[in-house]
Amino acid sequence: DVGIRDGRIVEKGKVTTPAARTIDAGGLVVSPGFIDGHTHMDAQVAWDPLGSCSCWHGVTSVVMSNCGFALAPCKPADRDWYARCLSAVEDIPTEAMAAGIDWTWETFPEYLRTVERLPKAINYGMYIGHSALRMYVMGKRALSEKATGDDMARMAALVQEALKAGAMGFSSSRASTHVTPDDTPVASRIADWEEIDRIIAGMAALDAGIFQVGPDIASGARHRAFLDRLRQVALQYRRPIMFGVLATKQGDDPNPWSYQTKYIDDTVAAGGRMFGQGTTRSINAIFSLKSYLPFDVLPAWKPIRALPIDEQKKRLRDPEVRRALVEAESRMKPRDNTFQGGGAATTDPRKPDYSNLFALKGVDWDDPTIEQLSRARGQHPVEVMIDLSLADDNQVYVQPLVNETPDDVLGILKHKHTLATFSDSGAHVCQEMGSSLQTHFLSYWVRKRGAFTLEQAVKKLTHDNAVAWEMTGRGEVREGYWADLLLFEEDRIRPQLPTVEKDLPGGARRLVQKADGIRATIVNGAVAFENGEASGSNPGQVLTQLWGSLVCIAWCAIATFIILKIVDALIGLRVTTEEEVEGLDINLHGETIH
Repeated sequence: DVGIRDGRIVEKGKVTTPAARTIDAGGLVVSPGFIDGHTHMDAQVAWDPLGSCSCWHGVTSVVMSNCGFALAPCKPADRDWYARCLSAVEDIPTEAMAAGIDWTWETFPEYLRTVERLPKAINYGMYIGHSALRMYVMGKRALSEKATGDDMARMAALVQEALKAGAMGFSSSRASTHVTPDDTPVASRIADWEEIDRIIAGMAALDAGIFQVGPDIASGARHRAFLDRLRQVALQYRRPIMFGVLATKQGDDPNPWSYQTKYIDDTVAAGGRMFGQGTTRSINAIFSLKSYLPFDVLPAWKPIRALPIDEQKKRLRDPEVRRALVEAESRMKPRDNTFQGGGAATTDPRKPDYSNLFALKGVDWDDPTIEQLSRARGQHPVEVMIDLSLADDNQVYVQPLVNETPDDVLGILKHKHTLATFSDSGAHVCQEMGSSLQTHFLSYWVRKRGAFTLEQAVKKLTHDNAVAWEMTGRGEVREGYWADLLLFEEDRIRPQLPTVEKDLPGGARRLVQKADGIRATIVNGAVAFENGEASGSNPGQVLTQLWGSLVCIAWCAIATFIILKIVDALIGLRVTTEEEVEGLDINLHGETIH
C-alpha cells in the first residue's frame, strides 16, 4: 500500500489509516511518474493545461526550453520574432501562439511566475535559453556578431538571476539544423566559446544549474571539434552537461554512438559531470496526407495539396492526375549527404529513399518500407503512397533521420551515462512524434524484445532522470517524496498510432499520440488522469533547482518575520509554542493506494 497526504507519500507497506479515497491497484504496476527532460512546451503550457501528448504516456514532470529556444527573456517588441523563430525551428504554428499566449512577461523570473500561475496537470521545469538571452541582451546584433565583454557580463548576470529564481540551468545549441525564418543560424550558433565559458563560469560561481546543448553533427569533423571544446567546459567548471547522443548515416564521416559514449566515459573519468540524452526509437520525419508529404514542394503537387482533404482525394483518384504526380517525382532534389532534421526533411525534402521510408502499421518497429510494398504491388512508390493514403487518410509514413536502427538505439540506452529522455514533446508538432518515448520503451524494449527488465526500464525513466536533473524528492516511491505515481498494466501499456488533429489554438494542426494500458496518473498526490482521460485536477507545480528553492524559502522567512513584527507592533499579538501545538490540524487531502 502507498498512503498519500498533502501531496507526499507518507506511508508504505500495510496502510490502515482511513483515506478520503482508496484506489484498488490490484494487478497493476505502481511506479514513480515518468520524467522527460528534453521538451519544448514553453508555448504550449500557456494554452494546454494537460501537458499533451506527454501526459498520456505516464509523464508527470518535464523540463522545457531545451536547445536555447525559450520565450524569456524577451522584450515586448521582439515577441513576434521569437514566435517566428519557434515556428521555423520547432514547427509550432505562429497562429497557435498568437491565439494561445497571453504574453505578459519580459524577464525570465516573470515567465517562471507566469507558469506557476497557469493551470497545469503535470510539473514543469525550465532552462533559460541562449538564443532568447542573446537576443534580449544584443538585439539584432545577436544574429550576426560576436558578443562584447559587456554583452557577456550581462548575459552571465541574467543567467545567475534565472538560477536564483529557480531555472534548472542554461540551454544552448550549436546544431546546424537550427535556423531562423531567414534560413540563417539561430543566435546561439553565432556565439563563440568564450561566451559559453563566461556564462558557465557564472553558473559555477553559484554552484548551480545544468548546461544542456544541442550538438553540431553536420559532419564527423565538426562533431569531434564540438565535443573536444565541450570537454574543456566540463572539466573547467564542473557543472553537469547534457547533449543528445545520436547515431546517423547523414553528413560526412559521421561518428558512431560508441564514439560519443566513450567520450562521455572519458570525460567523467577525468572529473567532469556529463550525461547523454537518448531516444527509445529512431527520430523520424513524419509524413501524411493531412500534414506533409515529401512531394509538397513540387509545382505539380502544390495546387492539389492546397485543397481540402476530400477534394485532394478526389483528384488523386484521377488517372491522368496520378500519372502527372508520379512523373513529377523524378524532378525532386537528389539526395545528398547534407544533414537534415525533421524540419528540413519535411519542408525542404530530397527525393525519398524508399528503402528508408516506412508505412506505419503499428508501434512495434516492424513496418514495411515503401520499396517493399512497391515491389510486392508492382507499382511506382508514389502510387503506393497515394493508394495507401486514399484507403486511410490517417496513414502515416516515417523516415528515420537519426538513431535509425534498433541496434543503435539499444547501444545508446544500455550505456550507464545516457538518459532515456529525448522526446522533443511540444515541438515539431506536425513533423516528428517522440512523445511516446516512455510507453514505447515499456512495450518494445521490455515486453517485445526483453532487452530490459521492467524494473530497469522504470528506473531509467524515473530515478535516473530525477537524479540527473537534481529533482529532489521525485523519481522514487519513498516516504517523504512527492506523490508522482503511475498505475499501469504491464502487459498492455503501449503507444497508440499517431493521428493528425486540428486541436491547437486557432485550429492549427499537430500530431497527436495517446497510449493504452495506463489506469491512473497521480501528480503531487492528486489524480490527474484516469483511463486516459483528464480528471479536471491541475496539481502540477513548477520545478526549481535547490538554489532557487532556498532563495524562495529565505525570502518567505524574511517576509513572514517582517509581517509578524508589524502585526506585533500594531496589535500586540503573541504566538507561543504552546498555542501552535494546540492549533487546529486540517487534512485537506488524503488518498491510499492498495
